[in-house]
Amino acid sequence: MKARQLYEWGRRYITVPLIGVVCFAIYVCFLKEDNSVVTRMEYQNVIDRLNAEIDANYDTLELYNNLNASLETDRDDIERVVREHYHMKRPNEDVYVFE
Repeated sequence: MKARQLYEWGRRYITVPLIGVVCFAIYVCFLKEDNSVVTRMEYQNVIDRLNAEIDANYDTLELYNNLNASLETDRDDIERVVREHYHMKRPNEDVYVFE
């Protein structure tokens, strides 16, 4: 009895245009390459990764801005940076570089 009622309900409400609309919606949402759900998820992952990279670069930018500000005012910092990065020395010093 249940199978017969289910068959009658399906015959009444499930029509060819409805099947066409459902198939078209599935095609647009999942199979069409430009707007598919999978492609949008991949793009969102790329966006999230790039936003994390931007945040890391902002942190590095802040570090270098602080270093630049301290180099403008503090002579000891200038000497430290010149000695570390450019291996400069005073005339009466010997410098040994370990890497």
